[in-house]
Amino acid sequence: MKAQLEAIEKKAFEELTAAQDLKDLDAVRVKYLGKKGELTAILKQMGKLSAEERPVIGQLANQVRAQIEERLEETKTNLEAHLLDQRLATETLDVTMPGKRSVLGKKHPITIVLDELKEIFIGMGFDVAQGPEVELDYYNFEALNIPKDHPARDTQDTFYINDNVVLRTQTSPIQIRVMEKQKPPIRIIAPGRVYRSDALDATHSPLFHQVEGLVVDKNITMADLKGTLEVFVKRLYGEESVVRFRPHHFPFTEPSAELDVQCFNCHGEGCRLCKGEGWIEILGCGMVHPKVLENCGIDPEEYSGFAFGMGLERLVMRRYNIDDLRLFYENDARFLNQF
Repeated sequence: MKAQLEAIEKKAFEELTAAQDLKDLDAVRVKYLGKKGELTAILKQMGKLSAEERPVIGQLANQVRAQIEERLEETKTNLEAHLLDQRLATETLDVTMPGKRSVLGKKHPITIVLDELKEIFIGMGFDVAQGPEVELDYYNFEALNIPKDHPARDTQDTFYINDNVVLRTQTSPIQIRVMEKQKPPIRIIAPGRVYRSDALDATHSPLFHQVEGLVVDKNITMADLKGTLEVFVKRLYGEESVVRFRPHHFPFTEPSAELDVQCFNCHGEGCRLCKGEGWIEILGCGMVHPKVLENCGIDPEEYSGFAFGMGLERLVMRRYNIDDLRLFYENDARFLNQF
């Protein structure tokens, strides 16, 4: 067995010396040191040896394995260096060739319109407020005059985390948080993501964006609301834009209204874009309900205010004549490169 081990070591060294590349080197490693290799086969016969021979042969076998492994590493290092030298000698690098140009990203259409909205309202003296997307039921509903048994909760299709924590269904909770911490005058917009349990289709998504606004001060009237929103629409869609207000109902405003913009395509005559109505509804608004002011510690006898809220995706769709909301979230470069 001693002679066999010495023969294995000699043959392994010869084959390592003859190896031309890393593939040959790995073949030698498997042949002698692998699970079914020649050295492993010898070691499996150790049980046949006497108690005196076993430690002697075991020590010799370990020495042979160590010698082969050491020669393997030396040969591998030499082969890698040789292969690198060959590559450097044969490859040419033209430093005058232009490099690969990195593809630059572009603003998402939602971001483009949101930045315009911010610029418009900041220009009118508004600040931008932020708030948590995981919200307490109190801020999302109760402080906005929507108690536990209010039917408006059914229409929200809320994602509940537990009985008192929800994914916010609107950015109105930001308004409540601002009114609690800041004394009037208040003039803010609150953009952000909101969540509702809607089936995904061309006009609905469980995740979308809203921009809500709030003004609270002394002697604020419906005329201030109408004037602010008319300026906003004209700056967003052009000075020729025509708006109208229709009575509506929201739990947190009284009186309430919806704002329509005359169809840009047919100018009020009726077409496919406006579904024959001549007008396109873009947002809801109204005077802040006195109870909402009271919930935030603001005296409704001294202060009044107005609020409004709009779906950002709908504004972008009308801005760019996009007919499928899902395009905003699919990250298709063919779509995004158009903006």
